[in-house]
Amino acid sequence: MRRRLLNSTLAVVLVTVALFSVPLALVEKRSIEGAAQDSVKTEAVHLLGVVENRYAAKEPIDPSALTGLNDKGSQRYATVQIPGRETIKLGSPPTGDNPVTATETGAHGETVVVQESREPVDSSVLRMLLLLAGVAALTVAAAMALAIWQAKRITRPLLELAETAERLGSGDPRPRQRRYGMAELDRVAEVLDQSAERIGRMLTAERRLAADASHQLRTPLTALSMRLEEIVETDDFGTVKEEAAIALGQVERLTDVVQRLLTNSRESRNTSAVAFDIDEVIKQQAEEWRPALRRYGRKLYLEGPPGLWAVGTPGAVAQVIAALIENSLMHGDGSVTLRTRVRDTKVVIEVQDEGAGVPDELGARVFERAVSGHNSTGIGLAVARDLAEADGGRLELLSQRPPVFALFLTGYHEE
Repeated sequence: MRRRLLNSTLAVVLVTVALFSVPLALVEKRSIEGAAQDSVKTEAVHLLGVVENRYAAKEPIDPSALTGLNDKGSQRYATVQIPGRETIKLGSPPTGDNPVTATETGAHGETVVVQESREPVDSSVLRMLLLLAGVAALTVAAAMALAIWQAKRITRPLLELAETAERLGSGDPRPRQRRYGMAELDRVAEVLDQSAERIGRMLTAERRLAADASHQLRTPLTALSMRLEEIVETDDFGTVKEEAAIALGQVERLTDVVQRLLTNSRESRNTSAVAFDIDEVIKQQAEEWRPALRRYGRKLYLEGPPGLWAVGTPGAVAQVIAALIENSLMHGDGSVTLRTRVRDTKVVIEVQDEGAGVPDELGARVFERAVSGHNSTGIGLAVARDLAEADGGRLELLSQRPPVFALFLTGYHEE
């Protein structure tokens, strides 16, 4: 592109210089030749006037009487022809071919011829042509320098924009926020920055969705795996049926988790909010997590009044409770207490264990993504909080020591 700009600029400048210089050179050449011709003619008219005056006054007309009348001296050559007399010659004949000549004839037949060498005229024409050529060369040089600067000014942003587009294609969505002072290129840069921001948001959302999916699917899959292990290890047909029924329920909840991930939008979750029995959700989670806790010699206790109902999505609430129990299993110690109570118009579900609690440096930051005190992924509580808020509730850390997490839901106590 840079070469095309240079070639096009050079072509335009050369055409412009040619269209300007050639007519100007012709006009100047004619002007120089015309000035020389007029000068010679003026002297011829002057000599003729002197000759006619002397002829009329019957004064002598000879070389001595006319000497000094040709103001150009030896540069010009003049001849005076008078009928019946000898030709008078003034100066030396000009050198070269085709001298500048002027001829004037008087009333009594006098003829005056003045000639001048063409060399001064040719020299003036040559100097004029050299001057025009120098001006043209300077013009072309200045135009090429300007074209090179302009080409760099245009191609550099284009190369940077191409680099930005290549970076976007390679997965680097950082906007460069560069502007170049040219409306068209600035518009392209602005569009690329907007695209980079959109791509960045999309990649962030996809990574977050992948992390959330990994975490939300891991918990029910772990519980399902433990339930299947229980089935494999028992020979009691009744126990197998009971465990299989629980496993089928877990599969249904797992399907619900997948569906929620695929429709990952707050509006779609809110449209599925219903009034549901808190006791059923807590009972189901207790059945799923007791085997896992039992493997580590830990127990799960249920406390609180029966007959509590909440408004929301049972699957989402179950996922939040599962995340809290799993957090206690991984980071806590001792028995786990799942407690329910009523506070004003809210139903509160608390999960507490007997561990060391949440470190002081974490505090409320425990719900932030990638914040963890035990080298875990740091997204479990963040996902639980997002699920709670999306379902119209909220998740809080009520106490750091002992650790008490509370899920607040809109609900009531059924008498």
